[in-house]
Amino acid sequence: MEKTDFSQEIQDGKNVRTIKCKYCTSVILTPSTANFTQLQFDLPTVTQKKDRDSTTETENIESFWLVDDMFTFQNVGVTNTVDNKKFLVCADCEQGPIGYHNIITKKSYVALNRVEYV
Repeated sequence: MEKTDFSQEIQDGKNVRTIKCKYCTSVILTPSTANFTQLQFDLPTVTQKKDRDSTTETENIESFWLVDDMFTFQNVGVTNTVDNKKFLVCADCEQGPIGYHNIITKKSYVALNRVEYV
């Protein structure tokens, strides 16, 4: 996957602009509400094959917006729990996953490359 420079989206470790869904106009986070963090996580790809026998395709993501409190989100939906994690999707169009929520730490992570900035 091609690396994208998101440095213009980060100031003092926080998101500079509004974070929106790539597929609709839904606002996910307002400016200065998430902290930039780097960690490796295999997030399922947005499009999956419908074959029942195929394994889940993933993308290794390293750059995330860390959200400490679920109530910080403007709009976000969650999936059922899988291995102590819930995947985050757009609350309006249900596209995703755009990130994940760790149910043990109660922290959420939004992949920088799975959202838009306005």
